[in-house]
Amino acid sequence: MSELGTKVLSVQVPNAIDFEQVTLWLDEYRSIDSQRNKDHLQNLIAMTCMPLVRRIAHTLARRSTDPVEDIIQVGSLGLIKAIKSYNPEISKNFKSYSTYLITGEIRHYLRDKASMIRPPRAIQELAYRVHKLTLEMVEEQGEYPTDKEIASKMAVPVDQIQEAIAADRRKTIVSLDQLTFQDDDEFCNWGDKIADVSYENMQSLTEDRIMLTESLENIAPILKKIVEYTYFKDMSQLEIANELGISQMQVSRKLKKALNLLHNIIKEKYADV
Repeated sequence: MSELGTKVLSVQVPNAIDFEQVTLWLDEYRSIDSQRNKDHLQNLIAMTCMPLVRRIAHTLARRSTDPVEDIIQVGSLGLIKAIKSYNPEISKNFKSYSTYLITGEIRHYLRDKASMIRPPRAIQELAYRVHKLTLEMVEEQGEYPTDKEIASKMAVPVDQIQEAIAADRRKTIVSLDQLTFQDDDEFCNWGDKIADVSYENMQSLTEDRIMLTESLENIAPILKKIVEYTYFKDMSQLEIANELGISQMQVSRKLKKALNLLHNIIKEKYADV
């Protein structure tokens, strides 16, 4: 992991996400009985934490040929798992907990891809140890360790650590458009062989996106812009401040206000849905 990657995760993400507010929402999430209301709040929490998913995805993609957008989608699954399973009695830090699950989900996805050239067994074993140590250090520190920090912990030269990481990242993707045989000797593509078990989830996500879009129309234009710049355009608070001609502190306060308003609108408007 490069020094730049560590700085991105440890500096920019906290500026974009109010984890204190997220923790309050998670407390409410666990107390809600209505599944529909839980889904709405889950969607709001997920939207708020998406900058974290994007940072992790971009960092891991630097050593992979996988499209970043695909990795972001996979990381989103890890975020949803974190929201659903988070327990403050086990882990007090949701950022650390979600980072662990997001990272694990992405790495699991990448490891499942078949490697065209198998590295020596020693490198494969080292890569596994590096991956395991990285997740442990993320859990402890709440951010990614650098290659140097991993090398120091393992008492292994940095170049060997980098070689092991590179080997672990050297994956290929099987296209869903790639042809294969069916049982009747007819051709089909892999995408046709995968059962679509996610239709209801996709429909729910679409409905939640519509719900959020409608809710955004009910807050002040400047608050709407700040939410859109933060979560849909992935802009930092400093970039937003420069764009709107206000201070970074004002952006931070207005973002928090906007999220609270959205939460209240969703609760009131969709309470009986």
